[in-house]
Amino acid sequence: MISSLKKLLASLLVLVIALAAGPAHAAYPSVADLLKKIDANMTYDTRESFITMRVTKADRVKEYKMHSYGRGQDEAAMEYLAPSRDEGTKMLKTATELWMWLPSVEKTQKISGHMLRQGMMGSDMSYEDMMDAAKWQSMYSGVVSAEETIDGRKCWKVDLTATATDVSYPKRTIWVDEAAYIPVKQQLFALSGTLLKTWTMTDIRTVGTRQFPFKMTVVDEVQTGSKTEIIFDKVTFAVPLEEEVFTTRWLER
Repeated sequence: MISSLKKLLASLLVLVIALAAGPAHAAYPSVADLLKKIDANMTYDTRESFITMRVTKADRVKEYKMHSYGRGQDEAAMEYLAPSRDEGTKMLKTATELWMWLPSVEKTQKISGHMLRQGMMGSDMSYEDMMDAAKWQSMYSGVVSAEETIDGRKCWKVDLTATATDVSYPKRTIWVDEAAYIPVKQQLFALSGTLLKTWTMTDIRTVGTRQFPFKMTVVDEVQTGSKTEIIFDKVTFAVPLEEEVFTTRWLER
């Protein structure tokens, strides 16, 4: 009798603790599943877009206009249309390399090594950010730690830790929109835990069968008053593109 009573009390204690703790984390989706769904929504067969990039440094603002092409996760090409001093500058991204055509010196330059850490055209988005955008599944492991609301959108909060040593941000916290599977907010950290950048995605619209953010904002949390806004003025998916666009021949054309 005493033994049975002890077992009953133990069972009741476990139940009380479980109820106090709230829903079990097992109800959260897996990190692997979330990253896979982000990739599926943010990756496209082909894409063409016209972009405005606005770079703010303290009280000084520079604005750029670009024509961009993309194919799959790894290939992208971009040409600067304005301002006039940068007109004709081109960039090409492949799976492992990044190239830039500089019309002022009529030279193609490979962006590598420490140059990857520099801001693209002085912006808060580094060349390395461009290279790493589609590699989260292979670079990080993590856990879904909470369910929170960001700008009125229900999101999964995901804490990611790098599984490799050669990454720009050893730690990331991302908030993934539960309906659109878009990382509407990211916090990017150094190994020490210092917050380096905050990256948000807003103005989410339906384009065909997918949800797409028409505005991205990158804030440098180390440099006061520094932020970059990337605004998609026009986006078209599933467009026919010339094969040459994704070769170095296109840069010098």
